[in-house]
Amino acid sequence: MKRLKVSGEGKISVAPDQVNITIGAITEKKSLQEAQEENARIIANVITAMVELGIPSEYIQTVIYRIDTLYDYTDGRQIFRGYQVNHQLQVKINQIDLTGQVVDLAVSQGANSVSNIEFTIANPQVYYNEALKIALQNAYRKALALTSQLSVNLNPIPYKIDEFQATTSPPVPYATTLMAKAEATPIQPGEITISATIIVQYLYC
Repeated sequence: MKRLKVSGEGKISVAPDQVNITIGAITEKKSLQEAQEENARIIANVITAMVELGIPSEYIQTVIYRIDTLYDYTDGRQIFRGYQVNHQLQVKINQIDLTGQVVDLAVSQGANSVSNIEFTIANPQVYYNEALKIALQNAYRKALALTSQLSVNLNPIPYKIDEFQATTSPPVPYATTLMAKAEATPIQPGEITISATIIVQYLYC
């Protein structure tokens, strides 16, 4: 018996069923206390609005909290300008159609930064398994085509399968920093492509 090694590739495109939004407030004041108080008020309002919309509080978490000292430079001199407070929340949403509404609602409560919107799948393993099946079928078709051309007999049961790391290619419909008022923001989730690649060894005679 001789061995034949072929690659197999499988891809499946699915609609995302989750979205993570990074949204928050950046405030600047001469006084650190004022900057913190204004920032805290905005973030509290944003969280309250998200919860009232139906997003569980455990789906809202702080991912960035920074305080920076700001300076201007004039004629080579460093002049103190004030303080900047940056508080960013990550909000997980299980209802994709609420994405634009969440952005608009947060901005209406004073949020002035949207740094990322990432669409994901709650259970990607299910779809990856489907991609693996397609990859195995692809490998078998290649092996069958080669052995048919060589006029030899192929054992359809794989002798060995090596699986490579799965890849996921999500859409990037919205990934920017927003410092303006949003109104009826249209957010399109697109589709996520999940790929599987394998190397399959068959026996033939």
